[in-house]
This record gives sequence, structure tokens and C-alpha cells, in this order.
Amino acid sequence: MTAPLLTTARFDLWQPALRDLADLLDLTRDEETRRFLGSFMPSEMDAFNRLHRNAGSWALHGYGTFMVRERGQDRIIANCGVFRSHRGFGQGLDDVPEAGWIVHRDHWGQGVAREVMEAALAWFDSAHGRQRIACMIEDGHVASDALAGKLGFLRYGLHQPDSGAALVLYERV
Repeated sequence: MTAPLLTTARFDLWQPALRDLADLLDLTRDEETRRFLGSFMPSEMDAFNRLHRNAGSWALHGYGTFMVRERGQDRIIANCGVFRSHRGFGQGLDDVPEAGWIVHRDHWGQGVAREVMEAALAWFDSAHGRQRIACMIEDGHVASDALAGKLGFLRYGLHQPDSGAALVLYERV
């Protein structure tokens, strides 16, 4: 692909590509970012698996998360969008479109996730029809909780894993 799939006022949104591996690893290695992604330190293999899972969602379902770059730049600053997930714990999060956003800490508080997710959701609705989209946010993640509400997601449940923090479940119908 030689051009981004979508653009916003400030960002280019690309489908995942092999060149994204190092930046994707960098995005998820920051300690503060990981606080809401699970406590493990991601390896290059974890980033490889995330990249291929995202690319697989695009290949099999026609949608997935976007690699987000500032206009005309190379470095990935976020990974946001709607992807196909299967969480394995039921409660409306198995084999469904799921929204998610991860923003590099250097860009927190600048409206990146909101701008990108508004564009990604509008694109998804146009390309695939308006349908239920789920998302889950670790309990206590105030910024993502607020963003979910601004994007039209409503709380519908709570999942308490065997270990770790509870996950608040949301849906946009």
C-alpha cells in the first residue's frame, strides 16, 4: 500500500505492514502504557503476534486496527480501530467487532485517540454497516472510560479475570 487508508486533520491511518513491528513494540513497552494493557513486558514475539493478529483481522474480516502516524511522518504514535476479537470469556466479547486504542505516552492528552477513533468508527459504519461493537477497559482507566462514553459506548458488564484488574465491558449498538 502506498498511501494511508484514511486521514484526519492531523493523522494518517494505515493498515498494518511488516515495517511496523519495531514501532509497535515501542508503543507497548512503555511502563505507564502497559499499566492498562496487562503487567507483562511485551517481547518482540508479542509485538509480532499483535501485528499479525491485526493484519489477519484485515485479511479475514475487512477491518482491523490502524497504525497511526502524524501526517507525513514514519513513526507509529498509536494503534487504534475496530478489529475482530475472541476473548474467550463470553459476555458479548467472543467473535465480535471490538474497538480498541493504544496511544504512545508522548501523545497522551492531545486528543489523538478521540480523533482517530471517530474517523475509524465512521469508516467502519460506512464500510460494514452500523452494528454492535464491544470494547473492554481496565477498571480505573479514567481517560479511556471517558473516551468510550464520548464515542457512544455504554457500560454493560464487568469481567473479573482470575488474576489482574477487573475489565469494564462496553458496547455501541
